[in-house]
Amino acid sequence: MACNSPEPISPPPLEIPVIDISGYLRGEASATSAIVSSIASAARAPRFFQITGHNVSPALIARLLTCLAAFFALPLKTKNSIHRNKSSALRGFEAVGEQRLEEGFSDCKEGFMVGPERSAEDARFLQGPNQWPKETEAEGLKEAVLKYFSEMRALSGTMFRLIALSLGVDEHYFDEFATSKDSIANCRAHRYPPASEEVAKNSRGIGAHTDFGALTLLLQDKIGGLEVFHRPTQTWHPVEALEGAFVVNVGDMLERWTNNHYASTLHRVISPTSGQYRYSVAFFNEGLLDQVVECIPTCLKQGDIPLYEPVSVENHLRDRYGKSY
Repeated sequence: MACNSPEPISPPPLEIPVIDISGYLRGEASATSAIVSSIASAARAPRFFQITGHNVSPALIARLLTCLAAFFALPLKTKNSIHRNKSSALRGFEAVGEQRLEEGFSDCKEGFMVGPERSAEDARFLQGPNQWPKETEAEGLKEAVLKYFSEMRALSGTMFRLIALSLGVDEHYFDEFATSKDSIANCRAHRYPPASEEVAKNSRGIGAHTDFGALTLLLQDKIGGLEVFHRPTQTWHPVEALEGAFVVNVGDMLERWTNNHYASTLHRVISPTSGQYRYSVAFFNEGLLDQVVECIPTCLKQGDIPLYEPVSVENHLRDRYGKSY
């Protein structure tokens, strides 16, 4: 009698925690304790989570996505007039295929990046003025993006305070890093063109990577495509697009700071096969250029030694950005 090989067993779905932070924003002590505990658990595994209960309005998010869709629909010549190569701070438009985060794949996405406005005269690495299309070309884009940037910078500061509490340090431990006027923060919007299922198998919207900075807040539309890598099973899992939620993930700097207590995780975006463009907006908080990232005392057990040498934020970012373009 023939012996049939057993069917391969698929790994169980990876649960991405959803954490409501509204209790912390209301100043409720018991709710804050539960939120902090949930973040501590999620930041250890699966190292990705989503937050709800924030103060970023749905109307602002809708307006932002509408303005971004209109911008990306402009002729390539118009978008290239504000190409990031014309900016010492890497601000502006980025065409499909210009970034490569995974060996063997060029990213199949367009990008548009802004950061805090600063004159070019006294600017350092990743600092400087933004580039904008003419108002007649992209009506309302600048206003919507800058309003969103301001709201996300405040939300990022909130998340760093919750992260601090989860690590057993003072609530304001990261304030200067995360909320100083000189902190490096940027907002990167992406449009992913649709692809056939066959093409999508051999391409990436964004190749597999970990984030360069400390903490990322991601807005994704309903199309989906974001996947996170689960190290124990060596498998990829989708991150569900939840309306009104932001995806939060630990970046490489926070991994170093916490001595791998909180570790960054590989993630990627699969090109959409729905016949529709996919839009996302990531807010990256990357800190003060001169700040030295070294092991936080509460993350080092007695007798252990730090896994990483201290590094300045600027040297870390120059290395990571230099390898991806």
